[in-house]
Amino acid sequence: MMLNTFQQAQHAMLPTATHDEAARQEFAKSLKSFIQQRLLPGLHPVYNQRVAPAFERQTGSPPKDRYDIRKAMVKDSYFQTYAATNRIAQELLWEATNISVDRELPELIERARQLSAASQASLDIPEGFVPPRYVTALDIHCMPGGYTSEVTQEDVSVGILYDRGVYLYAMGYMGPHNDDMGRSVCNYLKRNRPDFRPKRILDMGCTVGHATLPYKEYFPDAEVWGIDVGAPVVRYAHARAAAMGLDVNFAQMNAEETRFEDGYFDLVVSHILLHETSGKAMPRIFNESWRLLAPGGLMIHADLPPFDLMDPFTQFILDNETWYNNEPFWGAMRDMDQIELAKKAGFPTETIRFDTAPMAVMEFAGQDPGYSNEAAEAVAEREFAAGEYAPGGGWEVLIGEKPVTLAAAA
Repeated sequence: MMLNTFQQAQHAMLPTATHDEAARQEFAKSLKSFIQQRLLPGLHPVYNQRVAPAFERQTGSPPKDRYDIRKAMVKDSYFQTYAATNRIAQELLWEATNISVDRELPELIERARQLSAASQASLDIPEGFVPPRYVTALDIHCMPGGYTSEVTQEDVSVGILYDRGVYLYAMGYMGPHNDDMGRSVCNYLKRNRPDFRPKRILDMGCTVGHATLPYKEYFPDAEVWGIDVGAPVVRYAHARAAAMGLDVNFAQMNAEETRFEDGYFDLVVSHILLHETSGKAMPRIFNESWRLLAPGGLMIHADLPPFDLMDPFTQFILDNETWYNNEPFWGAMRDMDQIELAKKAGFPTETIRFDTAPMAVMEFAGQDPGYSNEAAEAVAEREFAAGEYAPGGGWEVLIGEKPVTLAAAA
């Protein structure tokens, strides 16, 4: 019997929602799906048939980039309805989830303490750690408290909120364990680098470890670490991993400057980290990735594609996260030359490239049993369509490789 890919799998660190709480959460997820599948597709004809012609009449030229498109679209009633409904849905999914978290928080804190104590893996939360301001200055993607807020001792509340909330936000497309990005990159490695056997793996910006755990499943003998700047999320991540039967190390660290020694890891990854950093932080993260890699190691940062790979209207659609969802670096990150950042960090030009890791959940849903190269290629080659969770049904991965000998990089 096939697992229902689009329902979240319960584990010991998730609250047990009451009937009414579950109904509210399902409504929030369904509303997100309605916006993506029914409202979003209407933006393009509205733009083509009404907004762009009006802009050209007023200015004497058609909109030339996403900034012009936004300037024209924000005045249109259809776009206003779409944007307002999308923001309401975003706030609703957190509100609906927080009710369950608040009700069971004392029990979940105690459960996290017990699970972490039974784990063989490390949990490192240093005294006096100060998270960067670009994380603490706002509630990222409108999530109350962001990644770092703590309301009590040994708090895990924002970790629980994120774990359930991301499932609702993604409308189930992150898979039963919210691990689609990590699983997709692991599948990509299995297909493209079948002989690659990393002994130590680092997941930067891991939040609750949802994308971290697949690496321990695929490489069970590897030493796996997840790091994040938020103490409550790594505390939750450690307990969550134990609840799911995996010993994975977690630590509160900044990916710009970690506490690991040079060359410690064979694989350094991140999953939607880069668009939640800053223009100054990104080069430092690339530099740290280079420093941490052993010779022959791989860097893989998974996110959405750079804007130069998209048409201006698709850029405008995705850039709405910048304007309406507390994602201030969303658009700016996609304008940055990530290839050049990787070069400056030390990665040889011939090892740096963008590629697509097809969404594991889409492959799984369309293929019984298991995965296949044919299914992966079909997903990877599809064009972006309005209403999809990830453009083209795949994650964009930036890959860089550290040469076996540094002389090879010269």
